[in-house]
Amino acid sequence: MQSYLASDRTLNSEINQHSFLGMTAVIQSTRMRQLMQKIEKIAKSNAAVLIIGETGSGKEVVARALHHHSLRCGKPWIDVNCAALPDHLLESELFGHEKGAFSGADSMKQGFFELAHGGTLFLDEIGELDLKMQVKLLRVLDGTPYYRLGGTRKVTADVRIVAATNVDLREAVDKGTFRRDLYHRLDQARLDVPALRTRMDDVEALAEFFLEKEAPHLRFSATAMDALRAYSWPGNVRELRNVVVKAALLTEGDEIDLSDLPSDLCEIEVSNNLAGRTLDQMEQRAIFDALSETGGRQDRAARMLGISQRTLIRKLKIYNTQDSSHRLEAVAQ
Repeated sequence: MQSYLASDRTLNSEINQHSFLGMTAVIQSTRMRQLMQKIEKIAKSNAAVLIIGETGSGKEVVARALHHHSLRCGKPWIDVNCAALPDHLLESELFGHEKGAFSGADSMKQGFFELAHGGTLFLDEIGELDLKMQVKLLRVLDGTPYYRLGGTRKVTADVRIVAATNVDLREAVDKGTFRRDLYHRLDQARLDVPALRTRMDDVEALAEFFLEKEAPHLRFSATAMDALRAYSWPGNVRELRNVVVKAALLTEGDEIDLSDLPSDLCEIEVSNNLAGRTLDQMEQRAIFDALSETGGRQDRAARMLGISQRTLIRKLKIYNTQDSSHRLEAVAQ
């Protein structure tokens, strides 16, 4: 089976790559293209946005894209991981403190709300906030001026809130660990980031992107790429990046092969090969039927099948190669 040669990377012109505040978004699948369209629409408002998605799926990139496309793009972007700060420091970090407010407060410190004035404040892992801090946050989100810790002068900040979580906040509300009123205040607009396993067209694009950044002289073998596409990626984009980086370090040639990938991926590839011919035949029939229904229009057939036109073209090239091999075998016999 032929490799995904370096020349195949010219196909990356079909892949959207955007930089949002220093983070690159690689977009190939229909689902992610639709999400980006929704982001651009929501970004123009001042509504609070709640971003839902599994760990490692790309929630921060989505948040940065919101700020990039918003009317506040020229103003500050401040991000804070609510789970990374101890509870006793979080209030000071969010709302600031005056000199002498507590032991170690040697000078006045502006909080994240003040620093983000006019811009966007991204609260990652919002579901990790304790109930006491949720009450204080809700008051500020409702526009109520607040005091810095130890302060006597009220502070007002004009901030657009974007929050993200991998926790089911509706379930947390039912359990009493997250305030219902805060949930509805944050959920003025919602963006659901799909798990990587539900947008497999992005796997190949992302893998090629990470490999280009890590080791541009390397390429994936066809079997290695098939294994990447067959895996379920419970760790999402973050896991894919780690797999590519490790494989680039381990390979001894100029090609990343199946043996360079983690054993979990290899086992799935072997399992798939047991039923590969039947699955390939079903896939090929579905593609040919879609092309027949659309009069040979590859763009329409790809949309009908829920895959990219690039993937469809690659599949057709494989089928043409297989047909040629079958004809040569018939002649030889």
